[in-house]
Amino acid sequence: MTMRKIAVMLLWLMATVLLAQPFSQYRPMLNDLLPEPQHFHPLPQAGDPFWRDSIPQSMRQSYISYGEQYLGKPWLTPSATTFAQFKTNGNRTVYEQQCFARRRQLAALALAEIVEGKGRFLSDITDGIVSFCEETWWGIPAHYKYKVATAGEQTVDLFNAETASLIAWTTYMLRPQLDRFSPLIGQRVEREIQRRILTPALKTKYWWKTAGMNWNPWICSNWLSCVLLCETDRQRQTEAVGQILGCMDAFTDSYPEDGGCDEGPGYWDRAAASLYECVALLGQATGGRMDARRHPKLRAMAQYAYKTYVAGGYVLSFADSHDNRYTQQLNIVYPFACYIDDPVMRRFARFIGDDKDVLHQAAALYDRSGNFPTLARELFFLHSIDSFLNEQAAEPLLGNVWLKDLQIWTCRNKTLFVAMKGGHNGESHNHNDVGEVVVYADGQPLLIDPGVGEYTSKTFSKDRYSIWTMQSGYHNLPQINGCDQRDGKDFKARVVSQSKTSMTLELAAAYPEEAAVDSWLRTVSISKKGVEIAEHYRLKAYKTPTRLMLMTTVRPDVSQPGTVALGHHALRYDPQQLTVAVEDVSPLLDPLLQGLWGQQMYRLVLTVTSERLEGRLSVLLY
Repeated sequence: MTMRKIAVMLLWLMATVLLAQPFSQYRPMLNDLLPEPQHFHPLPQAGDPFWRDSIPQSMRQSYISYGEQYLGKPWLTPSATTFAQFKTNGNRTVYEQQCFARRRQLAALALAEIVEGKGRFLSDITDGIVSFCEETWWGIPAHYKYKVATAGEQTVDLFNAETASLIAWTTYMLRPQLDRFSPLIGQRVEREIQRRILTPALKTKYWWKTAGMNWNPWICSNWLSCVLLCETDRQRQTEAVGQILGCMDAFTDSYPEDGGCDEGPGYWDRAAASLYECVALLGQATGGRMDARRHPKLRAMAQYAYKTYVAGGYVLSFADSHDNRYTQQLNIVYPFACYIDDPVMRRFARFIGDDKDVLHQAAALYDRSGNFPTLARELFFLHSIDSFLNEQAAEPLLGNVWLKDLQIWTCRNKTLFVAMKGGHNGESHNHNDVGEVVVYADGQPLLIDPGVGEYTSKTFSKDRYSIWTMQSGYHNLPQINGCDQRDGKDFKARVVSQSKTSMTLELAAAYPEEAAVDSWLRTVSISKKGVEIAEHYRLKAYKTPTRLMLMTTVRPDVSQPGTVALGHHALRYDPQQLTVAVEDVSPLLDPLLQGLWGQQMYRLVLTVTSERLEGRLSVLLY
């Protein structure tokens, strides 16, 4: 055996020992583990028979038809005044819609050409790539310090990175075809990606490099793609990957042991799932020698995807959730499930695919895979399509879940699903929602967490909690002595007890001093009778009637005292203890919230009649 082979074997053995260690432990070995610059070939390129022979014809046709809508369509660039709207009037939606539409156009054309392989889409793709190269900046105005984009300010944000990755993967997959038209196209792409992401990401101490939220892995997964596909210098390549490993450590170190995403299930797709993309890319780049299957948190982070699943396609929508459904996750859920070898997660992925008819509507899921389609995720998913189609579909209807760090508890009986959230009000993408309870009946929403509407300049500013969806008064929570909860880590819950069928939280610390609350114990339990929400409170003073707020999308009927009819279900209360009123909050719904919940939303206001400082009360949903 040669010394070279012995050295490689020793490196492999060292890597094996380090499987459960921090990602940065691989830094000293990068020069031996990584392929030479531009020698990374993770997928067969366009023109390979795989894309014609291994993907079901119905899926191929779906992608082709999706791409055909863009044949001959002009490449429209949003105007400077549209970019400036975020700084001038707080609107970020108009620019983002136009910006994402361009990226959707390129992703659709690229995948159509890859699976068809006839060259019909190449002219439009070429024009699109050049158009992107001439776009001043690839990010969005909400993440930029100037009113107008300038070529000299190439800040690395989520969408600067994601756009760079989209263009890098498009160019990699179609490089022979693009080079036949002109090698200058690929060379231009490499210069632009170097200028826009590779150089600034490597040289700048961005805050997101040490963050414990989605920006870190979301950017790193795209940055890593660009490093592996486009970086031409060995030293810069290894230095960048070394930094990315450190970013991955910072993210996972901040994550709870239970794998919970405090940003809400809607962000799992770009938090834990993006971390997996980094892991998978590094595994491929090193021929499997970098392997994180035994990382102590990765499995729990993956399983969060189905531990927060409700039924009927719904997922829990705590915090800034832009989606209460799972449609955006198929092309990452399945590869992630295979990586950690989780049969529940694999069957869940197949359930999603069957439910959304991926065999015939593949492009519809691809189109909804994020703000714009994620080309690399779809390609890697398709590369494992044969094993996916051999899976047995199963909905992950877990009987009980307890995420002890995030303090999320769920349980179900034959018809009802209930979830309760503790935690604190200083979480990432926080809503003041400590003690929140949601209930689904027959797989449909009954008591809901509204989620969040369209982002504006207020959303991440000092005025965040002036937005109604961020306030505890528009969650299923008490308003004590006229006071809502406050934001900050000090405003928190304490777990008193939890079991398979009930959970009790102490909520007093979630409210400000003026609420004058000494103790507020909330117990949520589920039985054959239904879901009971019981309150045992002790106040320091009586100031104004305390009210219990309950949010629903089902039109309430309060004509019968003691009962609120909610479609096929009902809420029972003691009319001697509580009076009930209904507020129609439908006018507050913006288009995004209407897309989540429909046109109607109501707030039930149950007012405590007693002025006593201590009391017990409860409501029963059945």
